[in-house]
Amino acid sequence: MKTSLLVVLVIALCTESAFSLTCFTCQDASSNIECLKPATCSEHEKYCLTTYSTRGFGDNRNQRISKKCSAFCPTIDLNIGIAGVATSCCETSLCNISGASSVKTSYAMIALGVLASLACILRLGF
Repeated sequence: MKTSLLVVLVIALCTESAFSLTCFTCQDASSNIECLKPATCSEHEKYCLTTYSTRGFGDNRNQRISKKCSAFCPTIDLNIGIAGVATSCCETSLCNISGASSVKTSYAMIALGVLASLACILRLGF
């Protein structure tokens, strides 16, 4: 009985490592359509990581998408008005197909920056 249990355990452990995670990959793509190349992750990489970055605003807004396998899942959601970065992670094969998430440019942050700059200029007497 112990031998058969040991054999089942060994088979289960070997089967788990035989199925590596597969993620979509791309680097600084301008569109999600450019991010549909699958790649097999290494054994220590347990996440599919997607990073969205934007800069500019209005018609001058530039968005970039990067996707890859990752050993860890960083949680980043930073928006400073005219630039931003956000990440998302998932843990199943080909789970990072979506390009729907993105960083939104905050016009409120832009306005706050302009007002702060004007206040500094007026205070200095320019």
